[in-house]
Amino acid sequence: MNHAISLQKIPLLKAVERLQSLTDLDVLRKGVRRLSRTIRTTSSNRKRSADSNVVLISKPFLVGELEQIHAVQSVERARYYLSRLKKALTTEKITKVNDLNLRRWKEYEDVLTDSLWILPRRDNSGEHSAWYWGNFIPQIPHQLMTRYTKKGEWVFDPFAGSGTTLLECQRLKRNALGIELNRAVAKRTRHALNHNTVRSDTTAEIEVGDSTRLDVHKSLRRLGVSSVQLVVLHPPYHDIIRFSRDSHDLSNAPTTKQFLTMFGKVVDRSLSVLDKGRYMALVIGDKYQRGEWVPLGFLAMNEVTKRRCTLKSIVVKNFERTLGKRKQAALWRYRALIGGFYVFKHEYIFIF
Repeated sequence: MNHAISLQKIPLLKAVERLQSLTDLDVLRKGVRRLSRTIRTTSSNRKRSADSNVVLISKPFLVGELEQIHAVQSVERARYYLSRLKKALTTEKITKVNDLNLRRWKEYEDVLTDSLWILPRRDNSGEHSAWYWGNFIPQIPHQLMTRYTKKGEWVFDPFAGSGTTLLECQRLKRNALGIELNRAVAKRTRHALNHNTVRSDTTAEIEVGDSTRLDVHKSLRRLGVSSVQLVVLHPPYHDIIRFSRDSHDLSNAPTTKQFLTMFGKVVDRSLSVLDKGRYMALVIGDKYQRGEWVPLGFLAMNEVTKRRCTLKSIVVKNFERTLGKRKQAALWRYRALIGGFYVFKHEYIFIF
């Protein structure tokens, strides 16, 4: 919540109720303006209080609601908005899949709801870093978990890599299980999880294993749970980056068809532990092969929809450069011009 302020709930509610009792529109507007000035001069404080008489609320949200009330043309409309504001201060409207209070939905200006994500830079706070070739930016799992999980719920990542999803789970107070095929990568990720400066009192485990064959139920039982509430899939984009020499590594699949078969096995195991009615996200891009654009993202999407998953959204997310293309922007532009193609600047986030 940006620009949050702590206010005494009872005096604030009494001020709203006094405004509701007024019958003269001009007097009501003056009262709203005085309350708005008071709110504007209150210092920001993001720290939540255990005191039930204190409400933590976004200053822009509260000021915006008061400005809307001030602009109305009738007492009846002003009372309607004041009643709505009172509900926002006293009650919550929470869905089954997240902690967002829809009574105060305007507060969540940092939660993305459009299908185009322009994210200018990678979040490198905490233990997040770009050391791993092929990892994704933390903002992606952050958005997914904010929309599709509650605090304390479980997230499964069968392509854990450098632990981006798991580190973000620690930050957002979610539990996580990640699977990583490469033992050396898993060791470094485990170290990052153990030294995360923004870790919460939750579980974040990374296990070495092959996600196409792993008994995920057994892994979860070891952690004391039987299912998860969100799956985040960020597989290799086939052979664009070779992550290991292991034949079970999806980046070593001999053909696109075999890649999709192996990916489908991971989807099957992931779905077997995902609670009914909960969400799965697939982050993936396309590739070029012998001068032909291969729509890998949509091919992988089809593998998921074959398993009777409902496609809820397709998000297009920008990226500037991969590690392999750093300092080679001019070269890739030349190649694009001479080869008649376009340089990849996006990837997909499929929500099921």
